[in-house]
Amino acid sequence: MISQLSWKVGGQQGEGIESTGEVFSIALNRMGYYLYGYRHFSSRIKGGHTNNKIRVSTTQVRSISDDLDILVAFDQETIDVNVYELRKGGLVLADSKFNPVIPDDCNAVLYSVPFTEIAAELGTSLMKNMVAIGATSAVLDLGTSQFQNVVQEIYGKKGQQIVEKNLEAIKKGSVYMKQELNFDRVDMYLEKADGQKRMFMIGNDAIALGAVAGGARFMAAYPITPASEIMEYLIKKLPDFGGTVIQTEDEIAACTMAIGANYAGTRTLTASAGPGLSLMMEAIGLSGITEQPLVIIDTQRGGPSTGLPTKQEQSDLMAMIYGTHGEIPKIVMAPSTVQEAFYDTIEAFNLAEEYQCPVILLTDLQLSLGKQSVEPLQYDKIQIRRGKLAQGEELPEIENKGYFKRFEVTEDGVSPRVVPGMKNGIHHVTGVEHDETGKPSEVATNRKAQMDKRLRKLSDIKFDTPVHQNLTHPDPDVLFVGFNSTRGTIEEAMIRLENDGVKVNHAHVRLLHPFPADELLPLVKAAKKVVVVENNATGQLASLIKMNVGHAEKISSILKYDGNPLLPHEVHSKCKELF
Repeated sequence: MISQLSWKVGGQQGEGIESTGEVFSIALNRMGYYLYGYRHFSSRIKGGHTNNKIRVSTTQVRSISDDLDILVAFDQETIDVNVYELRKGGLVLADSKFNPVIPDDCNAVLYSVPFTEIAAELGTSLMKNMVAIGATSAVLDLGTSQFQNVVQEIYGKKGQQIVEKNLEAIKKGSVYMKQELNFDRVDMYLEKADGQKRMFMIGNDAIALGAVAGGARFMAAYPITPASEIMEYLIKKLPDFGGTVIQTEDEIAACTMAIGANYAGTRTLTASAGPGLSLMMEAIGLSGITEQPLVIIDTQRGGPSTGLPTKQEQSDLMAMIYGTHGEIPKIVMAPSTVQEAFYDTIEAFNLAEEYQCPVILLTDLQLSLGKQSVEPLQYDKIQIRRGKLAQGEELPEIENKGYFKRFEVTEDGVSPRVVPGMKNGIHHVTGVEHDETGKPSEVATNRKAQMDKRLRKLSDIKFDTPVHQNLTHPDPDVLFVGFNSTRGTIEEAMIRLENDGVKVNHAHVRLLHPFPADELLPLVKAAKKVVVVENNATGQLASLIKMNVGHAEKISSILKYDGNPLLPHEVHSKCKELF
């Protein structure tokens, strides 16, 4: 019996690879297993190698596994690309249609299974993926009934006959594989799960759900990988709450529409990736100078330009903090799990309205599209805070028919805010420098007063957990630091280093700007070495730490920027090289 399993299915894009992974993983999630999935796919609609790697465990997992137990292959390319991930004694379940072969130096066991032939006998070769799931269920001794409800939900809209055919394909695949195995693969049997019900979702779905729960009722966006699922989710859900989504002509329009809707009093968001954020930069500056709340989701991917649109990278960090021209207050947040993505999205709306500035929620492709088990969300924890927005109350009459001081210089840097149409709330709004009522002004003393006021907003920002701390040693040999999806990988590498006798602490930065130097400084001081783990080539987070915390002589980087996520063994081995 095993407590953990790594399973991968691969083939050509458009062959049903994603649906194969969906049926398999949803069924195991409902059995109570913890899952973590990651899709490798090409930046094209159809064709090109794609695979879906899913980790199954009886305990919480937050990273991709180093190796592989079972590889399901629909073509030879899948074997060629992925076979060396297989552990000794791992299995390859390959479609006999393409006469599969594995390298002579591979320690895996190949089973040639007639996926396509069995499916064709049932009426269509398209069901070969269901035959493969049946074969997998036999290897794991799961039984085929576990998949019945999942197949019903996914294919029910196509008619009951399609559902029955798919279920029959699963059964036939299981029967065939049991005959091949002769019941001798007991080392692949999974330990029983705890049976607890958990959500199973990608980060983008958690963000979209968080937007709804946080009171957002309008989204303006342009489709882009890996952000599109946020818009697709909200297109379906927002109308149920009186909201709507507009697909704009470009990201410039999306950002300015979001600013306009926020000005009107509606909680609004937009979402994109690096290229779209580049187009939004001028509008982000407009949000800053007009002090309009703005929530932007940036789902990082491989750059520059179009770069690697379907691959992992964390190279937007500096751009999100310093990309706009001029100097404005800005908040940049970085959740590290799907659950944090939900709660941080809600908090992004609160902070945007409390501090009347742009808030960027920074994720990466692995977090945005990677699917993982999530404990039930606590909706009673949700707070809606709208800051200094006048809601319903009457504004005092202004003497001499003057204008409302929308940009009043205040001690905390946050001015009173009204929505259009409020009696006694009339004021100007412009993208040029202005006085307290919004009228354009180039007077030097006014300019300094307005700049100081805006930049004063974030001097004492309230953020619940700016740095996630995993501390077990007062004087560690190593302090790992990361952000976004590297958290799980670092946590696994820590366990291995501890087993090697290395004392390790871990700090994961969730508030990237304003940078939480006060929280990080004592952790850096206590450590002999600081190792910053990130998916980019220039060590952007490491540079931020050096700028804000110091102790540059202690800081080293583990970097990966080939489009693939970091794996636990890579962090473990590269860290050991530093000693």
